[in-house]
Amino acid sequence: MKQSEVKNRIIETASYLFYKNGYNLTGINEIISETGIAKATLYNHFKSKEDICLAYLQFKNTSFLKDIETYTATKQKGKDQILAIFDFLNLFFMDKDFNGCWCIKTVSEIPRDNDRIRTEIQSQKNSFIQLINTLITDNLEGLSKTQTESLARQIYLLYESAVGESHLHQADWPIKESKNLCTIILN
Repeated sequence: MKQSEVKNRIIETASYLFYKNGYNLTGINEIISETGIAKATLYNHFKSKEDICLAYLQFKNTSFLKDIETYTATKQKGKDQILAIFDFLNLFFMDKDFNGCWCIKTVSEIPRDNDRIRTEIQSQKNSFIQLINTLITDNLEGLSKTQTESLARQIYLLYESAVGESHLHQADWPIKESKNLCTIILN
């Protein structure tokens, strides 16, 4: 098996385990066992569990941004394309493996001074705000740059609260209500 295939398998396995069980409850030995590799093989690709976590976060975020961009692009131009992020979230919620936000789950488990993971998560959240900003710019007219940035952050906060609350309540009403609030904000 190629080195890149082994590395990808480690990342995919760790991603599944970290998202399902949490970062702290997933041990290196579990990742090794589930991946079916030797400990030395894992350490040839990653120097630490933290490095695996960073790869996990990047893997999840790359997939998320690609999938949400693809999904929103299929929707009618205008407000519908912006609101589609909540429809995308609802599809994500309906998945049997939905377990909330991988970033928030991870950041809640790391020490406050873990700047590597925290910085990665902040960067990912900023990338999502930028995606929303682009959706607004492409679909709404007459807003200044400052107004667009503020609106993007407001929609981001609605989306993030919908993720957390739908996970907590195991219901989709937070997603629906966040979309309703977003509709009001956009009008």
